[in-house]
Amino acid sequence: MRTTEVTLHTGDRRITDVTDACAAFAADVGGDGLLHVFLPHATAGLALLETGAGSDDDLAGHLDTLLPRDERWRHRHGSPGHGADHVLPAFISPSLSVPVDDGRLALGTWQSIVVVDANADNPRRTLRLSLLAG
Repeated sequence: MRTTEVTLHTGDRRITDVTDACAAFAADVGGDGLLHVFLPHATAGLALLETGAGSDDDLAGHLDTLLPRDERWRHRHGSPGHGADHVLPAFISPSLSVPVDDGRLALGTWQSIVVVDANADNPRRTLRLSLLAG
């Protein structure tokens, strides 16, 4: 198994496309296998999503409906509504796996791998990529 870590700066973006970083790692390792993508953070998750056609904006907007940034949360440190950030990974998992065929991600035509991060208090993220050869 080969593993690497990628440092991201998400800033105030709620959706950050990491497909290119994942594809570059898979191409570097080569061969067939399974790419495991893991985000070791308590306030962010990963998703397969179509980007650039509005789905990313829809997801970002609906996060506020699902997890409002107000004072209802018991977890209260950080910016207002930060408790919602700690609930996000229960809905959007911090890990996912993608098949790799001959060094290429076997994603669907419109699928991209994205980090979903509503936590502006921590804009620096580490993405851990592991490829298990098959």
